[in-house]
Amino acid sequence: MSTATERVKREVLGIPEPRKYRGAAPRALTGRAPEPGTQQRVYRYRFYPTETQTRQLIQTFGACRWVYNEGLALRANAWRDHHVSVGFAETSRALTGWRRAAGTSWLRDVSSTVLQQSLRHLDSAFTRFFRGTAKYPKPKRKSRSRDAATYVRTGFRYREDPERPGTGSIALAKQSDPLDVRWSRPIPAGLTPVKLTVTRDRAGRFFLHVLVEERIAPLPAALVPGADAPKAAGLDLGLAALVTLDDGSTVQHPRLLRKYEKRLARLQRELHRKQKGSCNRRKVRGKIAGLYALISDVRGDGLDQLTTRLVRENQVLVVEDLAVAHLMRSASGVGRRRKARLSESIADAAWGELLRMLRYKCAWYGRTLVIVDRFFPSTRRCSACHAKGERLPLSTRSWTCAECAVTHDRDVNAAVNLRDEGLRLYREVAMALPPGRLPPAVIRASKPAKGAAAV
Repeated sequence: MSTATERVKREVLGIPEPRKYRGAAPRALTGRAPEPGTQQRVYRYRFYPTETQTRQLIQTFGACRWVYNEGLALRANAWRDHHVSVGFAETSRALTGWRRAAGTSWLRDVSSTVLQQSLRHLDSAFTRFFRGTAKYPKPKRKSRSRDAATYVRTGFRYREDPERPGTGSIALAKQSDPLDVRWSRPIPAGLTPVKLTVTRDRAGRFFLHVLVEERIAPLPAALVPGADAPKAAGLDLGLAALVTLDDGSTVQHPRLLRKYEKRLARLQRELHRKQKGSCNRRKVRGKIAGLYALISDVRGDGLDQLTTRLVRENQVLVVEDLAVAHLMRSASGVGRRRKARLSESIADAAWGELLRMLRYKCAWYGRTLVIVDRFFPSTRRCSACHAKGERLPLSTRSWTCAECAVTHDRDVNAAVNLRDEGLRLYREVAMALPPGRLPPAVIRASKPAKGAAAV
């Protein structure tokens, strides 16, 4: 680093020099790698803080948000005004200055490790931006950003209960009393949490996210009865039915937003009748947040049970690569109301969350998720003779093949085609692996396979 850059950081940006290790040789920062053979898993529990703990946690949320925004402004201004790059180390030293300053001395009431984690999250956001996988980081707002604070191992105390292994008492930094945690299920006995994240949703509920590194035993192989072939299932995601399997069975769409739309509309009308900034308006907003929390919990529980059942019963799961973000773009132009209603139904179905659950559960339990290319003609290709038909409008639920005269259900035919294509890709990958090596947890077809009809 040049002397001019150091001077700009010290005199203009107000970043103090490193004093603890002055004169020592520079050493690259290395992240903590998990132990071989372990998986990182998060357990979520609800807890009920006391009034003192609630005030301290709310102050911690605000401090984390302030430090994130201040670090973002520091890095942005340094590059825009002086073409000086500022990383995590510099923002961490700037945090020390902020805690010592008279105007921001309230930061000393919050654990320094929690504030440093907020700066690490900012550094990760910049890393994703430079890689091209995310947009430029935006400042956090109290009204929109989630209240969250992350505690590493030096920021909490965990004592396991010998009478109930996997549970115990958790006390956070700057707090003397342990949290009143509802242990709905135990974490693996004998393990110490790696990291804790405390969150508060819009309904005012506090949750504790416990990250542990555990060894998850894979499930026994699911084979076709009477054969040595892996049992596979093709999944066609839709709106008429949430999931249609290749055997013709369906999982119905819960349509939770439609179920509670009258109650939501009534609360929204009640909200707009209240004066802005009043206590009554705040109460109605809490009711709306509670109703949305209920919808989210019911939706998440249903998807969790569905994906667990699919992973337990099948060795290979095949889905289509859906462009969920593209399908949920803002509606404009002719037919925007119909498009907005369609986007709302897609959001209510939570296709992205369903695929995310299938990904990590397949990785945990030794299953394989095959993602077929989105341009594969699963809907209009005959699953009996593989002849490709004409494009089908969404209103067409069944069609007859012009070559073999077989009548197909639209969704079942698509699920069968996905299963066959996924098995073909699975066998190609499995045959190319060295002996004794298992297929990967996710197989993605980036382009249509050779010999397959393209749209």
